Amino acid sequence: MVNTSLPNLFHRNLFQRTTTRLRLTITGLVCSAALLLAAGVTQAKQVDVHDPAMAREGDTWYLFSTGPGITIYSSKDKINWTFSDRAFADQPTWAKSVAPGFNGHLWAPDVVEHNGQFYLYYSVSAFGKNTSAIGVTVNKTLDPKSPDYRWEDKGIVIQSVPNRDNWNAIDAAVIFDEEGQAWMSFGSFWSGLKIFKLNSDLTRPAEPQEWHSIARRDQVPAGTEANAGPGEIEAPFILRKGDYYYLFASWGLCCKGKDSTYHLVVGRSKNVTGPYLDRAGRDMNQGGGSLLLLGNKNWIGLGHNSAYSWDGKEYLVLHAYETADKYLQKLKIMNISWDKEGWPMVDPKELETYQSKRVK
Repeated sequence: MVNTSLPNLFHRNLFQRTTTRLRLTITGLVCSAALLLAAGVTQAKQVDVHDPAMAREGDTWYLFSTGPGITIYSSKDKINWTFSDRAFADQPTWAKSVAPGFNGHLWAPDVVEHNGQFYLYYSVSAFGKNTSAIGVTVNKTLDPKSPDYRWEDKGIVIQSVPNRDNWNAIDAAVIFDEEGQAWMSFGSFWSGLKIFKLNSDLTRPAEPQEWHSIARRDQVPAGTEANAGPGEIEAPFILRKGDYYYLFASWGLCCKGKDSTYHLVVGRSKNVTGPYLDRAGRDMNQGGGSLLLLGNKNWIGLGHNSAYSWDGKEYLVLHAYETADKYLQKLKIMNISWDKEGWPMVDPKELETYQSKRVK
């Protein structure tokens, strides 16, 4: 007769010890997760923004994004971002008169500091139409805790009207030339990107008006005044460095999820009004533009950039769609380097290495 009690007892003890250890391990993991959750680690989400623009006041950076009222975040390190405010609690009083289909989202912000005030430009439009206008609101400070913090809307800067204008009044960006004169570039599809001289208070075109075309894709066929046409170009942004003005633009289609083809091109000129030429000497008004950044399988639909010089370094700020997160748009801040011929370059690897964190 074989005695099986000892082996059975051994196995029962082994099972109990293993179960206890497993229970302790799971308890430890749960406790660790709870501690990380309390510290805000596991819940740190990347900042999801469209059309990002930035400004710096003191030791704080402020990030502005397309969204209801224009979404604003703040950060001390350009990585950890906290929701700050919205420039509009509701919407501009004039929005519906310009775009009856306006859905509450203000598009494509740009912000500049001038004479002790911050000017925040924004667009009102309906998707795919040039029932559009660029407006501006001003504030003495970007710090919502300051007693001087108050956005004051100055109304429409320019407006485009279907069948009157063969251009689209969205995607504003302001640049000061070497003499301190302010110019606004803008545009999306239609006949391409434009630039015009701003008046002294940066709220209207200067008189007499001075306008220039700075970039376009295909020639726009006749009869496209009321629709976008085939020229996939928008979101100009001009950065001045050394002897050149660098014009960044987004080619392709945004906002299409996995089918987005957005990417960035660049040209340069010694004059703010152009002509802007690419590396091969092609005029951006004739379809020229040198590739700056193309998406990859993890990050597509990248573009609508801004660009800045802080503390002696230049940065490219843009959005990119993350494939792994159902193509949700995420903030990217990338370092700009310069080749020996003075052209900007960015390392595509930074699409992976830069990750913002939304603190709360």
